[in-house]
Amino acid sequence: MEAVVLNPETLSPAEVVAVARFGARVDIDQDTLRSVADSRGAVESLAGQDRPVYGVSTGFGALAQRHIPQPLRAQLQKSLVRSHAAGIGRPVETEVVRALMLLRAKTLASGRTGVRPQVLTTYLDILNAGITPVVPEHGSLGCSGDLAPLAACALVTMGEGEVLDSQGRSMPAAEALAEAGIAPVELAEKEGLALINGTDGMLGMLILALRDMENLLTAADISAAMSVEALHGTDQVFLPELFEPLRPHPGQTLSAGNMRALLRDSGIVASHRDSDHLVQDAYSLRCAPQVNGAARDALEYAYQVARRELRAAIDNPVVLDSGGVSSNGNFHGAPLAHALDFLAIVTADVASIAERRTDRLMDTSRNQGLPPFLADDPGVDSGMMIAHYTQAALVSETKRLAAPASVDSIPSSAMQEDHVAMGWSAARKLRQALENLTAVLGVEICAAARGIDLRQVAPSPATGAVLETLRTRVPGPGADRFLAPELAEAAELVASGSVVAAAGSVVELSHTVPLD
Repeated sequence: MEAVVLNPETLSPAEVVAVARFGARVDIDQDTLRSVADSRGAVESLAGQDRPVYGVSTGFGALAQRHIPQPLRAQLQKSLVRSHAAGIGRPVETEVVRALMLLRAKTLASGRTGVRPQVLTTYLDILNAGITPVVPEHGSLGCSGDLAPLAACALVTMGEGEVLDSQGRSMPAAEALAEAGIAPVELAEKEGLALINGTDGMLGMLILALRDMENLLTAADISAAMSVEALHGTDQVFLPELFEPLRPHPGQTLSAGNMRALLRDSGIVASHRDSDHLVQDAYSLRCAPQVNGAARDALEYAYQVARRELRAAIDNPVVLDSGGVSSNGNFHGAPLAHALDFLAIVTADVASIAERRTDRLMDTSRNQGLPPFLADDPGVDSGMMIAHYTQAALVSETKRLAAPASVDSIPSSAMQEDHVAMGWSAARKLRQALENLTAVLGVEICAAARGIDLRQVAPSPATGAVLETLRTRVPGPGADRFLAPELAEAAELVASGSVVAAAGSVVELSHTVPLD
């Protein structure tokens, strides 16, 4: 994989995913390092003055009133990092930590934080060595940035704390750094604060979620089209004239176009086109583009938030062009928290409508002649009855995860930090919601595929390609068997992008945000 050159002005979401998820190396050029060195000069000038400067020669948060004398400032930075690395819970995923570290390095490289170049290069050396700080799940309020998670990473830069090495083995940071030939950093004025004061965890999880959600929303268009076939639905509700200019929301126009393409040349749809068996399809079929499309519009909004935050340099205080250092509130995670919560809401809605389509496939009063629960020998066999239960349980949990975190501010730091964003919590629950949606769509695809097979009429070329891919891992209709591994295989095909790739090999599918 090509290395990513760290440029604060051009770093893209795709590059963040490449480093975080696929282990791409990060390089930095000499011009950027010179800019970092120049901003350090401004901090050192202020450090030598008698006037207290927040983050340079004072305590932090509610303790900012104390002026710290020169001999204690190195200890001040160590104490800051050690005390703030106070998270608890299971370690967060490696890809989240790598995204967080890359984004913090991006801000350090902006010349706005006042760190020495060696702090930045050491941070990147740790990232490139595949050393992952152990970051506990709980500890960030999403204001003053993701303090506890970032402090866990800063601690490793000092040669302290716990890490996973490039082989995934847990060990003390000092040991891992020594094996990699990386010397720990002795932090100077402001550097501890610069390492922990950012929205990087929230932003990293948002960017990863954007990548995952684009794949899932296209998979949802595919699963809906397959259910239309399996339930003898019509494709006439996806005609382009019903969207632009009649109701010009871009997301639903895009999803309807995908479903129309996916159903093109479907033998199943053609087989009952002139039938009068139904006046209208149920909402879960007819309104799939409206629901999936509204989620796409939310995704587009969140993508714009992420791109803006990628251009930001989040620190407090921050080095200005004038050489001054100014306190600010840009670390507040509200823009990210709102976007993350919005995505959790629409994720629950997409999961909910997918479950309704699966439910119809189970019910002989609504599934247009398919056997009960798609069973081989109903009564002896239960078919997909409990697979649908599992799907329903996942949807129910996903609805609970849609309750917004960003409205639940809780004051801290002796009321100095009296309104916080909770964006980290919003991101954590969104990750779980997307994992649930992945499984929900996997169940729908399994059920719809079984329904299509039972019709014994050719599906469309696109859905047929998905069916063929599924059948390499999941057998077709038959007597009851151990279903859990099959559902896991289907979910993996959804998560990996194989479902989208199979359909995309036959028809051109549109996307809301770039996958690459």
